[in-house]
Amino acid sequence: MELSEAKKKFFQLLSEKYPTVQDVYTEIINLQAILNLPKGTEHFMSDLHGEYEAFYHILNNCSGVIREKVDSIFKTTMSESERSEFCTLIYYPEEKLKMIKEAKINTPEWYRFTLQCMIRLAKTLSSKYTRSKVRKAMPKAYTYILDELLHAQPDENDNQMLYHNKIIDTMIGLKNGDNFISALSQLIKRLAVDHLHIVGDIFDRG
Repeated sequence: MELSEAKKKFFQLLSEKYPTVQDVYTEIINLQAILNLPKGTEHFMSDLHGEYEAFYHILNNCSGVIREKVDSIFKTTMSESERSEFCTLIYYPEEKLKMIKEAKINTPEWYRFTLQCMIRLAKTLSSKYTRSKVRKAMPKAYTYILDELLHAQPDENDNQMLYHNKIIDTMIGLKNGDNFISALSQLIKRLAVDHLHIVGDIFDRG
């Protein structure tokens, strides 16, 4: 059966992206698997009219998605006020870290607990995406470290557990905890909302 010119062009373009049959099979398998993942959260906003501060806050808290997940995960391990403080750290890491330092509670233990909680939250949020998509959402400076920590398993052996704990301890020891908290906050917000849709007016008509 002779192919039409349109089909020939289509297959030619397809072969540029998938040069072998195995490449085609791999992509089909990948796409079929993705269809079974939960749909990512979509965020719709309308008629902003220059409301920068409100818009900025909604972007940072991801329309309550982060708080909802924090309450679900840490309800039995954090008080309500602790969960609120934790969420604020994610929404505004630089500002909150400054307050924490002024209160002198930025101990190694605080960093360790906070980072472990943030990693757990990020791991939960990442479960609806492919590993490739999660990796692309990671801040480049911490891609390797985040990839390792997010895919640590609860039943991993002692060597792996020591390895992952050492990553966090070294981060704290090098006084890099603040930067890592900021990177994790950025990743959490990216994972909390998959797509942002802005509908209607954006600029202030006044």
